[in-house]
Amino acid sequence: MFPMSTTLRRTGTVAALATAGLLTAAGAAFAHVTVHPESYAKGATDGLLSFRVPNEEDTASTTKVQVFLPTDHPVLGVLVTPQEGWTAKVTTIKLKKPIKTDDGTITDAVSEITWTGGRIRHGQFQDFEVAFGQLPDDTDQLSFKTLQTYSDGNVVRWIEEPQKGAAEPESPAPALTLTAKGAGEDTSSAGTAAGTGASGSDSSAGSSSSAAKESTASDKSSDSTARALGTAGLIVGVLGLIAAGFAVVRVRSARS
Repeated sequence: MFPMSTTLRRTGTVAALATAGLLTAAGAAFAHVTVHPESYAKGATDGLLSFRVPNEEDTASTTKVQVFLPTDHPVLGVLVTPQEGWTAKVTTIKLKKPIKTDDGTITDAVSEITWTGGRIRHGQFQDFEVAFGQLPDDTDQLSFKTLQTYSDGNVVRWIEEPQKGAAEPESPAPALTLTAKGAGEDTSSAGTAAGTGASGSDSSAGSSSSAAKESTASDKSSDSTARALGTAGLIVGVLGLIAAGFAVVRVRSARS
């Protein structure tokens, strides 16, 4: 029979290892660059995407973020929301196949947005918001490959695309799922939104941002709640392991 002190030490070790493993897994998931919300309806119009960039380095700050938008399924009418302390550079390309809308034919689209000038320090994150006029309706998912540059020169490439049935890659690209559009949803604003382009008017940008601010705020609140519940679940699980260990000790002591 094991001495009580030995059993307690082993119980404490198991609990500590379980806690470390669970928190490490949770921390790794939170450290990824992600896009919010995680899904939109195909062909959605006048919305907002928020790219969340956390800093995972202990001794360096994030000083540059590059988000590459898909060009095979272009996002139309892209407008960048100003971020205090950051300067955004928008790059556009000519589309191989022009897209016809109610307001005319779109021949170019935004292919890259680069933010510089600011800093994301250890333990912090930054949301970079982008308004769009219209999402594509001919694909089920959009991947936004992202490069994150640190003050020490290190560059993290969030460019890996997940494969069906496979484990999540180590450096996944932010991915937006496009769902089937409901029969009752209105598409009347698609042409107007798509025609704004990257250099559209300020009024169009304000309309896009205000239309989606509530959705983004709700998404951030849900994300924070989910993290809080996840952390609480981890703590409850660890406490359960410790309680089980003490129960074993009590039984063995009684038998002695």
